[in-house]
Amino acid sequence: MSTTTRWVTTVAAAIAIATPMVAAQARKPRVVIVATGGTIAGAAESTTAAGYKSGAVAVDVLIAAVPQMKAFADVRGVQVASVGSQDMNDEIWLKLAAEVNRLLAQPDVDGVAITHGTDTMEETAYFLNLVVKSDKPVVLTGSMRPSTSLSADGPLNIYNAVGVASDSRARGRGVLVVANDDIHGARAITKRHTTDVQTFVSPEAGLIGVCLFDSRDFIRMPARAHTTATPFKVAVGQALPRVDIIYAHAGMSPDLIDAAVANGAKGLVIAGVGDGNMTTPALEAMGRAIKKGVVVVRSTRVGEGVVRRNIEVSDDKLGTVASMDLVPSKARVLLKMALTQTSDAKKIQEYFNTY
Repeated sequence: MSTTTRWVTTVAAAIAIATPMVAAQARKPRVVIVATGGTIAGAAESTTAAGYKSGAVAVDVLIAAVPQMKAFADVRGVQVASVGSQDMNDEIWLKLAAEVNRLLAQPDVDGVAITHGTDTMEETAYFLNLVVKSDKPVVLTGSMRPSTSLSADGPLNIYNAVGVASDSRARGRGVLVVANDDIHGARAITKRHTTDVQTFVSPEAGLIGVCLFDSRDFIRMPARAHTTATPFKVAVGQALPRVDIIYAHAGMSPDLIDAAVANGAKGLVIAGVGDGNMTTPALEAMGRAIKKGVVVVRSTRVGEGVVRRNIEVSDDKLGTVASMDLVPSKARVLLKMALTQTSDAKKIQEYFNTY
């Protein structure tokens, strides 16, 4: 073989190797926005109206309103629901989880961003954190002001959510929530203000990271197991067990506990006072429920702190589960999923210690 022939062959081989590498480097991350409705898709009569209709704007309109994100990601949309998140339910959760898992299983999808109402976003995020089976980024976002509002917060939240979903550093961090430049973990986030744009906080664990337009800083990894490391799986049409939350207060009556059991609750979460406490009559009703096979979790109505076992209430004696640092709404989500696996309180306590 001549020197010229060898040179041509070498160059051709180098081009063959480099071409797919260059194409891969040039390709933008592919992100699907899955819309469920909420304030972020809401419309009001004027730019300063406090009232509005949730879920009035379709996903394609939301995408068109933020053309800047197409500079760093190829974006398309899917509409799963169009509800205010106060109407989020098991049926939509199961449909959403199935769609997210379907999308993430596709090689041409690098991440998913979900638009959602803020009222129950923390519950949906934690539910997905338990049932999504992929390490690819899943990022929820919403807004406190409707899309038609003066200084609407939705467009930048969508921009940031897609930015995080397209960022390889978000992989393996579980389901995330992006709002007001903050990146929260699904387990830690909670809504703390009725109308303030800075409504979301992660009080005990702290933020996963922060955004500043195209700059993102990731601070930590979630401490608890999630997504691919959980035993929980769901399917469309599945019936999830009923779990009710009962709010404790001074003079708490046992009637609501008895009524929840009579109406078919398979699990109860008591949003207790202080360290998961309640009145003596309520404790007695809780004991009756447990004897009927209902699993009872002691949580707290207090915004921060950990409900540990056997501090002021003997969980070992009563057969109750301590919620640890999960707020009542998320304790309900985990208990629903735990009951799809077992009704053994000791095993369920292991789930609360792990997830």
